[in-house]
Amino acid sequence: MDPLLEPYRLRHLTIRNRIISTAHAPNFVENGHPRDRYRLYHEEKAKGGIGMTMIGGSTNIAPDSPSVFGQLYAGDDSIVPWFRRLTSGVKAQGAAVMCQITHMGRRTAWDDGNWLPVIGPSGRRERAHRAFPKVMEAEDIVRVTGDFAAAARRCKEGGFDGIEILSHSHLLGQFLSPLVNDREDRYGGPLENRLRLTLEALGAIRAEVGPEMILGIRLTGDELAEGGLSADDCVAVARMLAEAGAVDFINVLAGAPYDDLGLAGWVPPMGMPSAPHLPIAGRIRQATGLPVFHAGGIADLATARHAVAEGHVDLVGMTRAHMADPHLVAKLARGDEERIRPCVGLGYCVDRVNQGKPAVCGHNAATGREAVMPHVIAKADAACKVVVVGGGPGGLEAARVAAARGHEVVLFEAAGRLGGQLALAAKGRVRRQVWGIADWLIAEVTRLGVDLRLNAYAEAADVLAEVPDAVIVATGGWPEPPAIPGGDLTVSSWDVLSGAVRPSGAVLMTDEAGDHPAAVTADHLAEAGCKVEWVTPDRAPLHDLGPTTSAVALRQLAKDGVRFTCLTELVAVEAEGARRRATLRHVLTGATETRIVDHVVVEQGLVPMDALYHALKPGSANLGQLDPEALIAGTDPFRRHNAEGRYLLARIGDAVAGRNIHAAVLDALRVCKEL
Repeated sequence: MDPLLEPYRLRHLTIRNRIISTAHAPNFVENGHPRDRYRLYHEEKAKGGIGMTMIGGSTNIAPDSPSVFGQLYAGDDSIVPWFRRLTSGVKAQGAAVMCQITHMGRRTAWDDGNWLPVIGPSGRRERAHRAFPKVMEAEDIVRVTGDFAAAARRCKEGGFDGIEILSHSHLLGQFLSPLVNDREDRYGGPLENRLRLTLEALGAIRAEVGPEMILGIRLTGDELAEGGLSADDCVAVARMLAEAGAVDFINVLAGAPYDDLGLAGWVPPMGMPSAPHLPIAGRIRQATGLPVFHAGGIADLATARHAVAEGHVDLVGMTRAHMADPHLVAKLARGDEERIRPCVGLGYCVDRVNQGKPAVCGHNAATGREAVMPHVIAKADAACKVVVVGGGPGGLEAARVAAARGHEVVLFEAAGRLGGQLALAAKGRVRRQVWGIADWLIAEVTRLGVDLRLNAYAEAADVLAEVPDAVIVATGGWPEPPAIPGGDLTVSSWDVLSGAVRPSGAVLMTDEAGDHPAAVTADHLAEAGCKVEWVTPDRAPLHDLGPTTSAVALRQLAKDGVRFTCLTELVAVEAEGARRRATLRHVLTGATETRIVDHVVVEQGLVPMDALYHALKPGSANLGQLDPEALIAGTDPFRRHNAEGRYLLARIGDAVAGRNIHAAVLDALRVCKEL
């Protein structure tokens, strides 16, 4: 048997395989509760065969630990009925289910929730969350210990198989870490003192929930930071917990996520090593004899299999991998491993949560929308002919969904290869894994028998010659020169990434979008040996990205000597012999300055390539219109406005407006699942 599919017994609980989803906060809460959206998200993973799903990443237990990332709140009894609905739904699908609880300490905000001061072992501020904490008094410690116990009781009443308390980087971990704890009382100084609050909290929880409830801890295995908890310190902590009989399992993490780059090391996007902390987890397992869980950049089954087979862990977390494909285990079990939609490390899910938005997978639009969007595409009642124009991610997803519905699908692509802008997005060193999205989509449309026509620039006559019942225009967008004096003397990021222009020497790159394309372009330029100055009108580079992906990208650019100039816009370009004179203007003061460079590269988004759509619009039954309310509700968005129309027409992705991969695949799924 595949070691990943072997059952595992954790005390009295049998978990049907070794693959789990560890606790995280997808920001699907409603009033602090896990209502239908939250429940269906976890039920889908259970339907897909997962052994155990752990809900409630950073479920808060007290009012001075506000839910700034859309976490659950278990600080009162109103959550219990919602817990019961969720646990019943997950268990009905055969999976085990646990809940994580925590007090975030300084790792939150004071100006949210009830506007109470954040608390911590000392007054040291965390850069990532920026609050200056109140130093906890003895009375605060007693209160928080009681809050842990009360929240654990609610979890037990809610029907969970077990509870995990979160130590790593949160309040209990802050007491443990010498980076944070400089107390001189019985909760500071030696490691045994710094562990005291953790043991008291665990003791209070055990007294409240009884001896049968499974109880574990998410623990740091090595802070990987100068002056922080060392690997030896963390082994000592784990041994003390084991010797005290305080926990039934340890979920091991590593790193110190007290700033953006630290967070990226904890929840790694592409551009970071894969599963770098497995040996740290294995050392804890060997030292304690306790069951060990671990998640951290484990996105593929080969790595997960290695983690279990080599004894590093007992249960392996593939959390973001399940956001990409919640049916991962079922596909493995039936021999369809190659059909698993891969997590490529886009980081879109994590970064959205850290920006206060609900998590979504960058290329699985059904995740988090289970009430209205299917993960498994149903066959249509009757087959029809569908023509898709454009072979980027939106067009490929449209072709995939339409073909899965049982329709005859023709896809026209003007280029000689499929993938669209993903071919450009994969040019940088940090983001090369993004091509995995195209690989999967191309494999799926090929398997489904889509008629793929490359090097075929489709005009309206070509589309109509197919006598289609539906046409999906996914032609994308195109970069235009900036509307400034001398705009025609610039080159676009597309020119650079496609190889049409090969800049050298000094390059001024201006970014009006604040998203990944500029980062990939600058990375590509720096790799080619260019001296790059990045200019943006925003107050910081990569303004629209979240902390993990931006930190990793900016680290690489900083290593390459890229110079950043913020709050500045490009207003004119002139020829200066073979070089370029660029005029820059400060967006706040209006002051101008010039640069003499070899090339000016511009990233300012895309203009839709919509000529084909407008040519086909008069002959369509719906005049190209889609009902917004129906798109939201997941129902048929086509409204017949033209009695003479011969086909349904929709345009998706950048052919509508410049957006991103997720927007394109969401458009495609919303439209084509109803064909």
